[in-house]
Amino acid sequence: MDTSNHCTMATLFSQLGLDSDAKSIETFVTSHRLQPSQRIEEASFWNASQATFIKEARDQDADWAELVDVLDAELHH
Repeated sequence: MDTSNHCTMATLFSQLGLDSDAKSIETFVTSHRLQPSQRIEEASFWNASQATFIKEARDQDADWAELVDVLDAELHH
């Protein structure tokens, strides 16, 4: 179990198995959008493991939850 402090978007992207440099994160956010009422874990661009991780992070109010919420807001922008 990873109990380290998760404080950057780069660490979240790494945890999700995505490229985590600033340019890759920016590209991901600008090329993926969520519908206004769509939950982040329901997005079609996640694989099953990523969607489960995101859902569990929010449901369990895990250390990752705040970053997932930030990403959710950016994808709804």
